[in-house]
Amino acid sequence: MNHFLTPSEMASLVEAIKAAEDHSTGEIRVHIDATTEERNADVAFEVFKKLCKDQTAEKNAVLFHVNFEQHYLTIIGDEGIHRKVKQQFWDRLHDEITTGFASGHYFEPLQKAILDTGAELKKHFPVTGENPNELPNEISFS
Repeated sequence: MNHFLTPSEMASLVEAIKAAEDHSTGEIRVHIDATTEERNADVAFEVFKKLCKDQTAEKNAVLFHVNFEQHYLTIIGDEGIHRKVKQQFWDRLHDEITTGFASGHYFEPLQKAILDTGAELKKHFPVTGENPNELPNEISFS
Protein backbone atom coordinates (compact mmCIF):
# COMPACT_ATOMS: atom_id res chain seq x y z
CA MET A 1 0.00 0.00 0.00
CA ASN A 2 2.59 2.56 1.11
CA HIS A 3 6.02 2.25 2.63
CA PHE A 4 6.03 5.70 4.22
CA LEU A 5 3.70 4.86 7.12
CA THR A 6 3.51 1.64 9.11
CA PRO A 7 0.15 0.00 9.81
CA SER A 8 0.50 1.15 13.43
CA GLU A 9 1.13 4.75 12.31
CA MET A 10 -1.88 4.59 9.99
CA ALA A 11 -4.06 3.43 12.89
CA SER A 12 -2.64 6.23 15.04
CA LEU A 13 -3.54 8.78 12.35
CA VAL A 14 -7.14 7.53 12.40
CA GLU A 15 -7.12 7.94 16.20
CA ALA A 16 -5.72 11.47 15.76
CA ILE A 17 -8.58 12.26 13.36
CA LYS A 18 -11.11 11.00 15.93
CA ALA A 19 -9.47 13.05 18.68
CA ALA A 20 -9.27 16.14 16.47
CA GLU A 21 -12.97 15.91 15.64
CA ASP A 22 -14.03 15.10 19.19
CA HIS A 23 -15.06 18.60 20.36
CA SER A 24 -15.94 20.08 16.98
CA THR A 25 -18.53 19.63 14.28
CA GLY A 26 -15.67 19.76 11.74
CA GLU A 27 -14.47 16.75 9.79
CA ILE A 28 -10.97 15.75 8.69
CA ARG A 29 -10.05 13.35 5.89
CA VAL A 30 -6.64 12.03 4.89
CA HIS A 31 -6.23 10.67 1.38
CA ILE A 32 -3.03 8.98 0.22
CA ASP A 33 -2.60 9.12 -3.54
CA ALA A 34 -0.22 6.54 -4.93
CA THR A 35 -1.49 6.61 -8.51
CA THR A 36 -1.04 10.17 -9.77
CA GLU A 37 2.30 10.42 -11.49
CA GLU A 38 2.73 14.19 -11.30
CA ARG A 39 2.17 16.98 -8.81
CA ASN A 40 -1.35 18.03 -9.55
CA ALA A 41 -3.63 20.25 -7.47
CA ASP A 42 -6.54 19.42 -9.80
CA VAL A 43 -6.37 15.78 -8.69
CA ALA A 44 -6.47 16.86 -5.04
CA PHE A 45 -9.47 19.10 -5.69
CA GLU A 46 -11.33 16.27 -7.45
CA VAL A 47 -10.69 14.05 -4.41
CA PHE A 48 -11.88 16.89 -2.15
CA LYS A 49 -15.09 17.26 -4.17
CA LYS A 50 -15.72 13.52 -3.95
CA LEU A 51 -14.85 13.02 -0.25
CA CYS A 52 -15.59 16.33 1.47
CA LYS A 53 -17.13 19.24 -0.40
CA ASP A 54 -20.60 20.19 0.80
CA GLN A 55 -20.85 16.98 2.82
CA THR A 56 -20.85 18.71 6.21
CA ALA A 57 -23.65 20.91 7.50
CA GLU A 58 -21.29 23.78 8.30
CA LYS A 59 -18.97 23.30 5.30
CA ASN A 60 -16.11 22.62 7.69
CA ALA A 61 -14.41 19.55 6.23
CA VAL A 62 -10.65 19.47 5.67
CA LEU A 63 -8.73 17.19 3.30
CA PHE A 64 -5.05 16.33 3.57
CA HIS A 65 -4.18 14.94 0.13
CA VAL A 66 -0.75 13.31 0.24
CA ASN A 67 1.32 11.80 -2.55
CA PHE A 68 4.48 10.53 -0.89
CA GLU A 69 6.03 9.29 -4.13
CA GLN A 70 5.71 12.69 -5.80
CA HIS A 71 6.61 14.57 -2.60
CA TYR A 72 3.33 16.42 -2.91
CA LEU A 73 0.82 17.64 -0.34
CA THR A 74 -2.36 19.64 -0.76
CA ILE A 75 -4.54 20.78 2.14
CA ILE A 76 -8.05 21.91 1.25
CA GLY A 77 -10.60 23.30 3.67
CA ASP A 78 -14.25 23.69 2.71
CA GLU A 79 -15.52 27.26 2.60
CA GLY A 80 -16.81 27.38 6.19
CA ILE A 81 -13.46 26.60 7.83
CA HIS A 82 -11.43 28.42 5.18
CA ARG A 83 -13.33 31.65 5.92
CA LYS A 84 -12.37 31.33 9.59
CA VAL A 85 -8.69 30.37 9.41
CA LYS A 86 -7.61 32.05 6.16
CA GLN A 87 -4.88 30.91 3.79
CA GLN A 88 -1.98 31.57 6.16
CA PHE A 89 -3.17 28.74 8.45
CA TRP A 90 -3.07 26.23 5.58
CA ASP A 91 0.28 27.59 4.41
CA ARG A 92 1.78 27.16 7.89
CA LEU A 93 0.51 23.58 8.16
CA HIS A 94 1.77 22.81 4.67
CA ASP A 95 5.23 24.19 5.50
CA GLU A 96 5.43 22.23 8.76
CA ILE A 97 4.37 18.96 7.13
CA THR A 98 6.60 19.27 4.08
CA THR A 99 9.60 20.23 6.24
CA GLY A 100 9.07 17.01 8.18
CA PHE A 101 8.61 14.99 5.00
CA ALA A 102 11.84 16.44 3.57
CA SER A 103 13.75 15.14 6.58
CA GLY A 104 12.20 11.68 6.27
CA HIS A 105 9.53 12.08 8.96
CA TYR A 106 6.07 11.26 7.66
CA PHE A 107 3.91 10.26 10.59
CA GLU A 108 4.69 12.95 13.18
CA PRO A 109 4.14 16.04 10.99
CA LEU A 110 0.89 14.66 9.60
CA GLN A 111 -0.37 13.74 13.07
CA LYS A 112 0.52 17.19 14.44
CA ALA A 113 -1.23 18.91 11.52
CA ILE A 114 -4.38 16.84 12.08
CA LEU A 115 -4.41 17.78 15.77
CA ASP A 116 -3.68 21.46 15.00
CA THR A 117 -6.55 21.44 12.53
CA GLY A 118 -8.77 19.91 15.17
CA ALA A 119 -7.88 22.73 17.59
CA GLU A 120 -8.92 25.31 14.99
CA LEU A 121 -12.12 23.42 14.21
CA LYS A 122 -12.93 23.28 17.93
CA LYS A 123 -12.34 27.03 18.25
CA HIS A 124 -14.55 27.98 15.30
CA PHE A 125 -17.06 25.09 15.25
CA PRO A 126 -17.56 23.86 18.82
CA VAL A 127 -20.06 21.13 19.57
CA THR A 128 -23.26 22.62 20.99
CA GLY A 129 -25.50 19.56 20.86
CA GLU A 130 -25.30 16.27 19.06
CA ASN A 131 -22.13 15.70 17.09
CA PRO A 132 -22.76 13.17 14.33
CA ASN A 133 -19.69 11.92 12.48
CA GLU A 134 -20.56 13.25 9.01
CA LEU A 135 -17.55 11.73 7.22
CA PRO A 136 -15.59 8.50 7.76
CA ASN A 137 -12.39 8.77 9.79
CA GLU A 138 -10.43 6.11 7.94
CA ILE A 139 -7.67 7.03 5.54
CA SER A 140 -8.63 6.66 1.90
CA PHE A 141 -6.35 5.62 -0.96
CA SER A 142 -6.04 5.83 -4.69
